[in-house]
Formats: sequence, structure tokens, C-alpha cells
Amino acid sequence: MKRQDDGSRSERAARMILGAAVITAAVLTGAIFVYMLVLSFPLFTHGQVFRVLIQDWAPLQGRYGIRPMIGASLALSSGALALAIPASLGCAAFVTIFGRPKPAFFVRRFVQTMTSIPTVVYGFVGVFLVVPTVRDLVQAGSGRCLLSALLVLALMITPTMVLFFIDAMESVPKEYVLAASALGAGPAEKFLWVVLPCARAGLITGVLLAFGRAFGDTLISLMLAGNAAVFPSSLFHSARTLTAHIALVIAADFQSLEFASIFVCGVVLYAVNAAVALAAWSLRSRLLENRP
Repeated sequence: MKRQDDGSRSERAARMILGAAVITAAVLTGAIFVYMLVLSFPLFTHGQVFRVLIQDWAPLQGRYGIRPMIGASLALSSGALALAIPASLGCAAFVTIFGRPKPAFFVRRFVQTMTSIPTVVYGFVGVFLVVPTVRDLVQAGSGRCLLSALLVLALMITPTMVLFFIDAMESVPKEYVLAASALGAGPAEKFLWVVLPCARAGLITGVLLAFGRAFGDTLISLMLAGNAAVFPSSLFHSARTLTAHIALVIAADFQSLEFASIFVCGVVLYAVNAAVALAAWSLRSRLLENRP
């Protein structure tokens, strides 16, 4: 009886600690959002919030629009995701379905190692390897352009997606795979008609979270994209993302509209990443409920 009481007390204490941690995290996250809104308040009082979202960046002319940075962030993260999805899916399929045990184990460990590499290392590799290659390919400019940042960012988010995809594929009930094998299905048929449909919840979650990471990355775009505050019209043109814009803009006057526009960038980043996280959670919940 005493052991049961001790166990129940420990369980209640653990629940209280975990609940306090969840509440603290939620309060801090909400406080950060409120802080950004407060510091961007001068734009609200001047009625320029909508203009900031649709105008170009020209502070000398009194325009503090972040439209080019929003376009660059969307183009960079979407392009990196388009490159990373096929590579991540193929790598995860090799580990779970097509590969032999030893090579599959090596690939898994290699991908896990890649996730621990700091972002700045990817940036240095891009500066000394990708940028000169793109410059020689284009034969114009410095090579610091949207394409250079896109290639390195795709490489950076691929390991995270691979691990999500592997977990999703390994969660497929073995009975389904064995039943497909008993019916004469080969590895490709099992992958296409059994594993992918059953693992779609985890796959979609991995894609959405990878997009959020790519959209919020700072160093890759800061080091490789060129940081020109213009709307990107080509993969070979320089661009500046929202995160790089926040890092680059310096305003001495804390009451200036230029300073306030930085926090509008933060609000946009916060809203997009929050929407992606909520979408991932919602889709995962729905798909798991409808799982065969």
C-alpha cells in the first residue's frame, strides 16, 4: 500500500513538473510575440503596417517595406524543400526497405551525424565550394545568389527530413508489409502501395517542420544569398530573407520606423512558423485517426 502511495505521489509530482514546464514555455512564447508587437507599434500608429508588407525596402525614400524579404524567404525555403524531399525520401526508403542491413545502418548513422553539424559549417562549405561553382557556371556576379543559398539549405534540412521519414516508415505495422510480401509484392510495390500510404502522417509532418526550419534559417541566407533588398526575379540574383534582414538592419534610434519594421519581420516569421507547426500537428492527428 505504501509503495502504491509513493508511486502515485511521484506520478503527481511528475505531472505537475511537466505541466509547469508546458505552461512556462507557452507563456514565454506568447511574451516574445507580444514584445515584437509592442516594438512594432509605431507602424500601427502611423497606419503603415499594410504598406510595410507590400512595399519595397527604400529607407532613404521613407519606404520600409519587407515584400522583397518575404518573397526571398518563401522562394528560398520552397526551393530547398523541393530539392530535399526526393533525396530525403530516397534515403529513408533505402534505410527501411531497399538497403541491406549494414549499408542501411551506415547511412542512418551518417545522417544522424549530419544533423549535429552546426549551421555555420554548412555556410562555410557553401562559401568556399558552392559559391565559386555557381559563379563559374553563370560567368557573372559573385556567385552569392539565391541558387547558392538554396543548394546549401537543401543539404542542411535533408538529414532532419530523413530521420522523420525513417521513423514514419518504421512505424508502419509489420503485418501489412508481410501480407504484401505474401501476395508477391516486391520492394517497390511494398514501398509505393503499403509503406507510403501508411506513413503519410509522419511524412507530411517531416515536410512541414523542415519548411519551418528552412524559413527561419539565418546563417545560410546571410552568408550565401547576397543580401540585396530586392524582390528575387531569378535563381542567379542576389536576395535577402527576413532573418538576414533582421540581422543586417541597424537603427540607432529606437523610435524610428526602420527599427520598428524589423519587428514586423519578426511577427511574420513567428506567424508563419506557428502556422506550420499547428498545421503539422493538426494533419498528423487527422491522418493518424484515419489510419487503416
